[in-house]
Amino acid sequence: MAELTRPIWLAYPLTAIAAGLGHCYLGRWKRGAIWFVLYVLALAFLSARTLTGAFEPGEPFVVTALQFESVEYVDVAVPLAVLLVCVLDVYLISLTERTETTVGSPDESRSNGS
Repeated sequence: MAELTRPIWLAYPLTAIAAGLGHCYLGRWKRGAIWFVLYVLALAFLSARTLTGAFEPGEPFVVTALQFESVEYVDVAVPLAVLLVCVLDVYLISLTERTETTVGSPDESRSNGS
């Protein structure tokens, strides 16, 4: 795998903006798309309050989601959990890539082999 030349820390705020953006930044397009779809479905669930209501045409998402006085913690917990697990996944991917880069480094193998 080619060494990642971009800074990894930028993937975290991108993931906080929308799930999957950090994965796309790291070059994991398919994984990023899956996270983004999962996040959109979680937001649709927040908007409709039920899974069956998420697929029925009705009030626009923005109107329902921005009614803060009627939104409870349980409603926000699903999209927030998806976002937090996505950030954890970005962290684990970056940790794995950093470890692979360190272990696969030719300088380190020369110093160990001498």
